[in-house]
Amino acid sequence: MPLEDTATPVLRLRRGCPLWPPWARATRTGQLGGQERDPRLAAPSALLLTYLANFIAERVEVASPLNAWKRVVEGLALLDLGVSPYSGAIFHETPLIIYLFHFLIEYAELVFMITDVLTAVALYLAIQDFNKVVFKKQKLLIELDKYAPDVAELIQTPMEMHYIPLKVALFYLLNPYTVMSCVAKSTCAINNSVIAFFILATIKGSAFLSAVFLALATYQSLYPLTLFAPALLYLLQRQFIPIKLKSKSFWLYTMQYASLYLCSLVVIICLSFFLLNSWDFIPSVYGFILSVPDLTPNIGLFWYFFAEMFEHFSLFFVCVFQINVFFYTIPLAIKLKEHPIFFMFVQLAIISIFKSYPTVGDIALYMAFLPVWSHLYRFLRNIFILSCVLIFCSFLFPVLWHLWIYAGSANSNFYYAITLTFNIGQILLVSDYFYAFLRREYYLTHGLHLTRQDGTEAMLVLK
Repeated sequence: MPLEDTATPVLRLRRGCPLWPPWARATRTGQLGGQERDPRLAAPSALLLTYLANFIAERVEVASPLNAWKRVVEGLALLDLGVSPYSGAIFHETPLIIYLFHFLIEYAELVFMITDVLTAVALYLAIQDFNKVVFKKQKLLIELDKYAPDVAELIQTPMEMHYIPLKVALFYLLNPYTVMSCVAKSTCAINNSVIAFFILATIKGSAFLSAVFLALATYQSLYPLTLFAPALLYLLQRQFIPIKLKSKSFWLYTMQYASLYLCSLVVIICLSFFLLNSWDFIPSVYGFILSVPDLTPNIGLFWYFFAEMFEHFSLFFVCVFQINVFFYTIPLAIKLKEHPIFFMFVQLAIISIFKSYPTVGDIALYMAFLPVWSHLYRFLRNIFILSCVLIFCSFLFPVLWHLWIYAGSANSNFYYAITLTFNIGQILLVSDYFYAFLRREYYLTHGLHLTRQDGTEAMLVLK
């Protein structure tokens, strides 16, 4: 009987067949030369590429129970058999995704490549428009003498801002995390694309499209709900509506945007119901995200903690962990109400760190925004150390996984230790940018050379 593997092509061994295929026998006997060379010599490289793609697709850092391609394939197989893909505990993607690939399964690789290119284009156009807004605002504040006289070196020039959109697009496309997600065909790439178009629509000032894409992003992974606040703040600024709780125009516009968002979300969910003729997808997708029943190791903070916890404590701590993503929205909205795009960047980073099933594809999205804040580099304190931490952790993930799962010379503590280090590195990186941003804003209005009342030099401290 042949030995078959549905995941990776292997050499089929049959009774009466030689162990080595013809091209391998030729290699062993030294008969490869001139016209004796077999065109099937391309087979090893094809096998190597297939093995590499399958290896990346199986990595827990790249694919999660929510967005793994093999789970999408399982869902499609159930759908073709007339069985609800949500009848088991395998498929946890949204109905729109499974129906998308129901028609495009043969072009899956092309779909993911096009999705990443569209994401990069959307980010390019969004940052291009954002830079124009920043330059106009900066010019207005200079004319109104809102800046201190000695901060000319902190002002962004058009030449400095010219290549930032291109850098953002390249940072996303050439990021190894993005490439791995594309190779693994992780549906995280589609989530990133929806969020990128949401950001583009918001910066363009289209409240309707912003609400629609935000509803789509929320429908896909729930956590983008927290991006409602920065989007609303930016759109209020575009309409020159004061952000005051006593202002009627503030509440009127907020209700309009919230209504557009909720109506779009209801329409998308109802469309999903009509496609499946069932509400099974709600507990299978959103219940799965919130309750975290699958404790497969990943780069997040949930799996190890709940694997070691007593069952009767799990509900309380699941609530505590999930609140983390939403908890920071209000204080950040208060502190960064004048800077909603930076607020959006921080919120994207918080989502990628504290969501229940994160992957490296989530990290690639917020890291694409780092060139936007290149003017903050002079105020960053630990950027080199933190960059090294994130790079080394990325290389150590597969090493410690191999030692734990295959070699048996390590245990889950080793892998979770590198996961904690990786997430702490991300938290410190975002904190460093947050501190640098506030520091630059303070210097712009108070001057670079701060002095105490006694005339001595003062040091700026974040409290």
